[in-house]
Formats: sequence, C-alpha cells, structure tokens
Amino acid sequence: MRRAKPPSGLTIALVSEHASPLAALGGEDAGGQNVHVAQLAGELADRGHTVTVYTRRDCASLPGTVRLRPGVSVRHVPAGPATAVPKDRLLPFMPQFGAFLEREWASAPPDVAHSHFWMSGIAALQAARPLGIPLAHTFHALGTVKRRHQGPADTSPVDRIGWERHVGLGCDHTVATCRDEVEELTALGVPPERVSVVPCGVDPDLFTPEGPAAPRGALPHRLLQLGRLVPRKGAEVSLAALARLPDAELVIAGGPRGGRVDADPDVRRLREAARSLGVADRVRFTGGLARTEVPPLLRSADVVLCPADYEPFGIVPLEAMACGVPVVASAVGGQRDTVADPATGRLVPPGDPAALAAAAGHLLACPAERAACGAAGRRRVLTRFRWAAVAAATEEVYRDIGSRRPAPVSGA
Repeated sequence: MRRAKPPSGLTIALVSEHASPLAALGGEDAGGQNVHVAQLAGELADRGHTVTVYTRRDCASLPGTVRLRPGVSVRHVPAGPATAVPKDRLLPFMPQFGAFLEREWASAPPDVAHSHFWMSGIAALQAARPLGIPLAHTFHALGTVKRRHQGPADTSPVDRIGWERHVGLGCDHTVATCRDEVEELTALGVPPERVSVVPCGVDPDLFTPEGPAAPRGALPHRLLQLGRLVPRKGAEVSLAALARLPDAELVIAGGPRGGRVDADPDVRRLREAARSLGVADRVRFTGGLARTEVPPLLRSADVVLCPADYEPFGIVPLEAMACGVPVVASAVGGQRDTVADPATGRLVPPGDPAALAAAAGHLLACPAERAACGAAGRRRVLTRFRWAAVAAATEEVYRDIGSRRPAPVSGA
C-alpha cells in the first residue's frame, strides 16, 4: 500500500530547531539557515502549499503559533528551557522536540516533512518514521567538514558525525546544497541516488544592480568582504591581498552592530593583522548590517572577496552577483557551484593571498571585464538561483518521496 499523492497543494512541515524564520525578518541573529527556511516556506506557500515551520521556543513570551504570512505558520516547540541556548548544546533536547512532533503529527499528519540541520533531522526522524510520513532533509553544514577544518576548535557534540550518518540513512531523501556535499555524504555511506542537489537562493528584487550605493573613500577601488568575522571566513587572507593592491580600500562588514564593534575580539584580531601588514589606513569595519543595508554596500564595491577556508554553500557570492558585482572566491564547497570562472568572477585556492590579489587586481584594472562579469553574474542568478526555482526543485523532491513512501506498518 502506498500513500496517495495529493492532487494539488501539500501540507508541509519544515523543522528548523535552532533557526527560526521569524529571525529572518530583520533580527541581528538572522543567518543563512533562518533566511533559507523563511524564503523556502514563503515560496512553497506561493505555489499553493500550506506550510508549518517548527522551531524551538527560546523565549517564554513567544506564542505557541505565529502566522508568518498567508499559508505559513511558525510553531514554537517546547524543548528545553525557554531561553536562548547555543545550538551546539541543543542535542539533549531533541527527544523532547521529537515527542512533540510525534504527538502533533499523529492527529494531523503532514503530507511531507523537511528537516533542516542535523539535530532537526534527529527530532523529525523520531516522529516521521513511526507515522510513515515522508521525510526530506537538508544538512546546511556537515560535521565531517567542520571537524576537518577546525580540529580541536570544533565545538560540535562529539557524536555529531554519527548522528548525521543516522539522519542521512534514515530520511527518504537528502537535499544537498552543492556537489561537494554529495561527495561528503557518499563518504558517510549515504547512497548517492538518495541525494539531490538543490542550491540556496537569493532575492533578486532586493539584491539588484539598480539603486543607491554606499559612499566610497578617496581611493580608486573598493574591495568588500561581507559576513561573519570568524577565522575560517578568511578575512586575514583579504588583508594580506590588500597589501599587494595599493590603490584599493577594503571594507569588512560583519560582527556586532553599532558601538560594540571596537570591543569585538574578531575585529581586534583583524585590526592587529591590518597594522602588521601596513594597511590599517585602508581598512574599514562597518560592524553588522541590517539586511536592507547590504545591497547598497555591495553596489559600492568593485569586487567582492569570499576567501573562506571552507564554505558549505555561501550566500554572499549570490548576493554580490545579483547586484552585478564580480566575485573572487576560494574554490571550496558551494562557491565552486555558484561562481562561474571566468564568466562571473574568479575562483582561487583557499589561503593564498597572492592568488587572491592577482585575481582581484586583474579585475580592478579592467573596468570592461568587471562590467561583463557583473552582468553575467546577474543573469546567472536570474536563471539558476531564484527562490522560486529553489522551491520548485524542492517540491519535486517532496512529490517524489511522497509517491514512493509506503504507508506505516502497524506495530512498527
């Protein structure tokens, strides 16, 4: 016996244990997963589906359910204390999260569930498996990659990789965000035929070449690095590259907002690196930005630098390309999929300031080539990385696993 495929709209449960889509509406804690879940939910609703996002209640005053927009509701799951808890400490609360899902889904099962991040997968599997609910999963980042690059600095639970294997083998299908992730999952033992690549998306109506640009300094060229300031993002590599590009300034956007920038340890580390390289007078730190402040800053740049040591996907290259700005990125993770070298920018080895400077310097010296790369990047975003396209590809996965999933077996 197989589950009947709904004739039109699906009821969809998105599980995102630490990253609420509500935070994507302008809060400082909005990250890539928050934005991804919010945008995917909205686009799925626009396609005629009814979506409920399940996220952990991290504040006692939060209501049980919030209507995010037509067709999308957010359920706050009581799992652990109703306070903020670092995501690496949430694992003990996943059985409680999963039990809540199982109780709720037993009386009103969704047509399909889609968990985001490995701990969400643990909770979703706990509920979906006994109820026979088809389950897709997106990891967003993998413990194998994090441990390889961070080593002893990795704060993930020690058994994360084992749990990721459990989720990858237990769900019906994994929705990977890049080709590198497929290789990592295959190495974990997940059959490649149970993995599809669906990239992250970008909003080309917010991130657009048209519109105001942030003011520039007196130097001829501006380089921009945008994102978190943690060491793996490679800002030190950008500073070392800047030392080879005397006619350029470097804007580093990220970290805390407002007056807290000067006290931030990452900003202090990078300022000291800039001083030691003799480029401190050509570096500016903006601190964290509201989402609406990002497009004008991107439009003010000649080249956007993305020199991360590793990058599970990397949303910044897409945002830059959508704004018509060429990108020089390290050839790692999802950046190998998003940046088309040489059409939309350049891919260089990670941790190589000379290669980063050479690629950026070539583009700075060639205005026509910069313009061509920017235009090509915009076209690439419009044809491949709209959220509508991401939702359509994800829906195809849902309908496929829904048609193949057998009904629950009594007593299983």
